[in-house]
This record gives sequence, C-alpha cells and structure tokens, in this order.
Amino acid sequence: MKYQTATDAGYVSCHACGHVQPHERERQHVRCARCGSPVHERNPDSIMRTWALLIAAALLYIPANLLPVMHTASLVGDEDDTIMSGVVYFWTSGDWPLAVIVFIASILVPMLKLSVLALLAFTSQRGSKWRPVERTKLYRLVEFIGRWSMLDVFVVTLTVALVRFQSLAVITAGPGAIAFGSVVILTMIASMQFDPRLIWDPVDEDKHKPAQHSQDQPHE
Repeated sequence: MKYQTATDAGYVSCHACGHVQPHERERQHVRCARCGSPVHERNPDSIMRTWALLIAAALLYIPANLLPVMHTASLVGDEDDTIMSGVVYFWTSGDWPLAVIVFIASILVPMLKLSVLALLAFTSQRGSKWRPVERTKLYRLVEFIGRWSMLDVFVVTLTVALVRFQSLAVITAGPGAIAFGSVVILTMIASMQFDPRLIWDPVDEDKHKPAQHSQDQPHE
C-alpha cells in the first residue's frame, strides 16, 4: 500500500501552532507564516539532546536509590530510609499494596524509561530499520507511563503528612527524594526531546529509492 506523506508532497508543519505550509528547502531559516516560529522537518539535535538528558538521569538514578529519601526523627532516635528499605518496611508491616506501588513507581518505571529511551536513541542514531512499529509502540508506552512517574514522590509526601498527623515522629524528605525527582524530570524532558519520526526515516528512505534495474544482464 503506497501512501504519501507531507514531506513527499513538499509541505511541513509548524511545531508550535500546527500550521501546514509549503516547505522551502532552498532557504536555511524558514519561519511559520502564521506564528513566526522556526519551521523544520525534524527537531534539531533531537538524538544528542536525548542522550545528554538520559546520561544525566542515569547518573542521578544511582544516588536516588542509595541516598535516603526520608529522615525520621522520633523519641527513640533518628532513622534514614532509602527507597528499597521503604519497600521492605511496607511489605513486612503488611502494607503490601503500598510496597508494590512504591517498587513499581520508584524502581521499575525509571529503569524501563531509561532502557527504552536509550534503545530508541541508539537505533535511531544508527539508522536501524529494525521493527519500527514495535519501537513506535515503545515510545508511546514511555509517554503513557511518564505521567505516573511522580507516584513515589506523592507517596513520600503522603507518608510525611500521615506520620506528622498521627504520631510524635517528624519525617522530612531526604536528598534521595531530590535526586529521584530530578531523574523523573530529566526522563520526561528526554522523551519530549526525542523525535519519534526518526524511527521511520530509514524506512521512508528505502521507499523513495529508485528501483534498481539489472542493466548488466546481457541482452538476448
């Protein structure tokens, strides 16, 4: 099934307002006729920006799991809890639904986003034609779960409020919570910077290549 894209027809859309206009390839700096924003076929330096944000998020992911996310001060002493120790505490105390939520939101979701975005950036940078439909679905999955990435921060905030209301203990957020929040923000920006159309560019290039006729065969 043959289909024609806007690029094939010589049109380009504005990333700011969505206005579609003829693409003047001979001009270097083209602006939208409606809002005046710069017009381009692909997000400039999309892969490099995605890699920079992913590396920063991966580096911050280490202290986010090693440093305490909560500091508890009570009459019996002080205690620091990391993400994993909090999961273990909720599990052993019988609050296993909360333990599962914290584990998924704090461990699985960030690792999944980092891994998927790294895979998408690597394959797009290499111009890979491997499973473009599946990679596009992975990108949509990352976009969908991105809105749930702050669940752990919400859980910490809720726990702080509940403990301060019901007991004499005082709970404050630790440096691990700041690192984790930074990881969430960086991965969200990385998914926004990645241009999913780069997945299909190698496929479209093959589609537009002229058919290679066997001219070297001897004529009968």
